[in-house]
Amino acid sequence: MKAFEVVRPGFFTTLQDSGRQGYQMYGVPVSGAMDRRSLRIANMLVGNDEGEACLEVTVYGLELNALSDAIIAITGGNLDPVLNGDPIPMWQPLRVRKGDVIYFRGLKSGCRAYLAVSGRVDVQEVMGSKSTYVRGGFGGIDGRAFRRGDIIEVKELKVDSLRILARKVPEELIPKFEDKVVARVVMGPQDDRFTRDGIRTFLSSEYTITTKSDRMGYRLQGPRIEYTDYNIISDAIVRGAVQVPGDGMPIILMADTATAGGYAKIATVILPDTDMLAQAEPGAKVSFVKVSIEEAHLILRNYEREIRELREALK
Repeated sequence: MKAFEVVRPGFFTTLQDSGRQGYQMYGVPVSGAMDRRSLRIANMLVGNDEGEACLEVTVYGLELNALSDAIIAITGGNLDPVLNGDPIPMWQPLRVRKGDVIYFRGLKSGCRAYLAVSGRVDVQEVMGSKSTYVRGGFGGIDGRAFRRGDIIEVKELKVDSLRILARKVPEELIPKFEDKVVARVVMGPQDDRFTRDGIRTFLSSEYTITTKSDRMGYRLQGPRIEYTDYNIISDAIVRGAVQVPGDGMPIILMADTATAGGYAKIATVILPDTDMLAQAEPGAKVSFVKVSIEEAHLILRNYEREIRELREALK
């Protein structure tokens, strides 16, 4: 089914799912949604598998023309989406009709929205994922961001549309995206490469996300972190790792991060907090709070429990 035509692609819109798992040993990034919680919930709302591909809309400007009737849901950052000029309620399913126009007018809170369509987006999987990795030129539609004239095709699902359209995420489970993010971190694995003053600076300072930030990583500006040696033999990198290069300014690695690198990593942001960082735009403030591995595990269990309970409530 031809679901949508891209009238205007917006600032940067790509197709992303839960990511490309199991290929980092070959130098292939995981990629996938920057805000994984929002992607999962968008898919839940329309009856898809949680990891199905959605449109990841960045900042503003995407305009779609509906080529068929469909059920959609929009989660994540509020980019002021409208349907034929009328505000679209987020975090709940919505029926669109052939000829309808969806447009994202711009930032209200957060900076990335997720548009799910009931059914599987019909593009070829690459290494088990539909996620777009622009630097590598693969996944999504020809390995690139959307362009004017692209057609989004969907394999239709047989669903109880009345039941799906009655779904809604409770207000208390809708995240509030602020311009200040407190990111919880597990220290290491190379925190021994930093002085005591450097560690103290990292955990007590506020940093600003710079314009030199993207899906690969967020470059921060703020107090310099003192180290004894920032160079290491290149080793594995995961999403959320905080590298510190020679200038002493931290870099938070995100969804499209390289799989290995040679800068010392002072800490790693825990998984649930990378979702909140994904919604922080340049100019937003970031500070760091140390947690233990045991505390990180507990936070992750609670994160997954909340999603599991929402999944049950939406059945």
